[in-house]
Amino acid sequence: MSAASGARPARILALDLGAAALLLSVSIVGFAPSFDGPQYLVAGFGGLALGLALAWAGRRGGVLPLAGATVGAYFVCGGALALPHTALLGVIPTLDTLRQLAVGVVTSWKQLLTTVPPVAAGDGHLVVPFILTLVGGVLTASLALRATAGVGAGPRARRAGRDDPARRRAARRSPRAGHRARRRRDGVAGAAPRVGSRSRRRAGRVGGASDDAAVRSSRTRRLVAGGIVLAVAAGAGAATAAVAAPGPRYILRDVVVPPFDVTQYPSPLQSYRRYVRDDADATLFTVTGLPEDARIRLATMDAYNGIVYNVADDGAGSSSAFTPVRSNMSPQAQGTTTTVRVEIGDLTGVWVPDVGAAREFAFDGPRAADLARTAHFNDATGTAVAAAGLRSGDAYTLTAVIPDLPSDAALAGVPFAALKMPKQSGIPEKIADLASKAVADAETPIERARALESALHTDGFFSHGLEGEVISLSGHGANRITALFGGDQLIGDDEQYAVAMALMATQLGMPARVVMGWHPDAGEQAGSVFTATGDNLHAWVEIAFEGYGWVPFDPTPDEDNTPNDQNTKPRANPKPQVLQPPPPAQEPADLPPAIAEDRDQEDEEANGIDWLGPVLLYGGIGVGVLALLAAPFVVMGAVKGARRARRRGAPRTADRISGGWDELVDSAVDLRAPVVAGATRAESAAVVGVAFDQPRVSALATRADVEVYGPGDPAPEDVDAFWAEVDDIVGGMRGSTPLWQRLRARLSLRSLRRGSGRGRSGAAS
Repeated sequence: MSAASGARPARILALDLGAAALLLSVSIVGFAPSFDGPQYLVAGFGGLALGLALAWAGRRGGVLPLAGATVGAYFVCGGALALPHTALLGVIPTLDTLRQLAVGVVTSWKQLLTTVPPVAAGDGHLVVPFILTLVGGVLTASLALRATAGVGAGPRARRAGRDDPARRRAARRSPRAGHRARRRRDGVAGAAPRVGSRSRRRAGRVGGASDDAAVRSSRTRRLVAGGIVLAVAAGAGAATAAVAAPGPRYILRDVVVPPFDVTQYPSPLQSYRRYVRDDADATLFTVTGLPEDARIRLATMDAYNGIVYNVADDGAGSSSAFTPVRSNMSPQAQGTTTTVRVEIGDLTGVWVPDVGAAREFAFDGPRAADLARTAHFNDATGTAVAAAGLRSGDAYTLTAVIPDLPSDAALAGVPFAALKMPKQSGIPEKIADLASKAVADAETPIERARALESALHTDGFFSHGLEGEVISLSGHGANRITALFGGDQLIGDDEQYAVAMALMATQLGMPARVVMGWHPDAGEQAGSVFTATGDNLHAWVEIAFEGYGWVPFDPTPDEDNTPNDQNTKPRANPKPQVLQPPPPAQEPADLPPAIAEDRDQEDEEANGIDWLGPVLLYGGIGVGVLALLAAPFVVMGAVKGARRARRRGAPRTADRISGGWDELVDSAVDLRAPVVAGATRAESAAVVGVAFDQPRVSALATRADVEVYGPGDPAPEDVDAFWAEVDDIVGGMRGSTPLWQRLRARLSLRSLRRGSGRGRSGAAS
């Protein structure tokens, strides 16, 4: 087989395809953390096999037919491999399949990047691994199959011009041309003595043996270097995996493009009294199929600032971090799977009611597309929102998991969950002392939580403060909570009691949050249609226990537990004062600590280096941009520097001379000199000398021929002198060109595309 052309052995082609398949298989395996099942393997390896087959079938054709075949295969096979849930019988593409494939070329990347892994295959995310492996397989295999240069051609470059079979056949067909070539070569030698045929044959055998040894040495070096690289990569990966501690997942997209900012909306708890007053009899929405003891959650709030209870604006993983809805939400939830139907009536706003741990939302109705596109879910709090807002007539089917509530006996001895809760501020001072007294006799965590619930539920009175009821102010700020405990009787509704218990629990170190929503009252039949109104709206508290999750508590007194007299303050009726003996001394009661245990709630104080973050951020961005701009120059410099080092350090000194000449010609080619591939040194010297006004190039070409074809090998001193002159000429060539042309030459691939087996270094003038 020729060094430059000809059919390649089937063994080499199979090795190339196998190498391409192995490299792309690594990228397929890398999708494992992104998907919740093995379906990505079908899409990835299916696209890879299809891409390799297309590259093999089109290896002798043009690029445009191959591109057209790739597009056709994408639409024909995309239904079976990437979107089987939209295809007929899971194989035949439908109109919906073709539409999603066409749109997925643009949108699937954004959808996969802006959702939370692991994602479900049924959401259309398999388009990404399918199209990547399909296109990657076609490109990689096409480059491998269409390559013409064999491995190890570089060390034989000097022999290519002399030993090419095509040149020998041409010389035999035209003896006169062969004589002219010999006379031209002998004339160039000038004063060099003629080398006898026996010496030439002996030198050829020596040179051939040296080249074969160089080929074997080069292959050995590549194998050893490849093995070292693989070993280092494997060792570094294993060491990194062993020492890297799992932690929170910080994603750049959460900072650059937040998926949904719920903090721009007011806290739903602020509207509690409005729902009770204005929508007491209004049908906000209906729920069909609600299981027994299930609660409908509208919003979950865990951050208090003395004015309002709201979601915590703490970034990824907090109660304000919402991501687009998907079909595999709440993957860790355990319990009974159920499906409910929700039909919206007079409820408005962005908060979407849900039940239990939501798995999937299926919207329908005239605004289904808008709701599905703008719906987001928070896995930490189990709440959903839709930026498009809810309106009358909207409906959706919700698939959810209803967790089994543990009994107090099951929670006996179970500690509170070690969660990092948001920082609380503005809590009334007396809350800590009241909480400590309420749990004075409790021992276990569940007993302490029940003690807080019982203290409010038993000792408090219920009133919305509406017409005909005892006065009860709305709100849950610090002043309202202080007033709740400041009177002779505790009077309020769900809003005040839920906030009061949550604050008391927080002061005792319990991870607590407030939930606003609905649940059927005692006596309502489970499974029937539940109608949510303002009258049956509730607020409750959830406390997290280790291994059981969030457990609900209802501190609000029964609605029929109302105070007897609106004026709860006792009337002044002074009695004669009688001097009483002093009470006996008592031992102080042992109360639990009023300050919460350290659960990483308190943020570290500012240490005066707040400016460092922005400096590092923008400095890092600037360095990254500069590194990106310099990367092509660094890569090309490394490639061409390695080529120069290989030529400069060739085993034989004659090959170093040839390499020096090749270095000069390659530099001229990168500077856009019209040097023809395969030209003799004299022909190349004429072109380079005219292009850059360098008359010394012709003399250097003659010297190269003398050193390469003369008797014996040149001395190392001659090689050093030759390379010094090459560098001097190349410097002059670059100095005669403008800056932009020199920069373009640094990035030029012209000399690399000419191929290592073009036979230039062995062509005599």
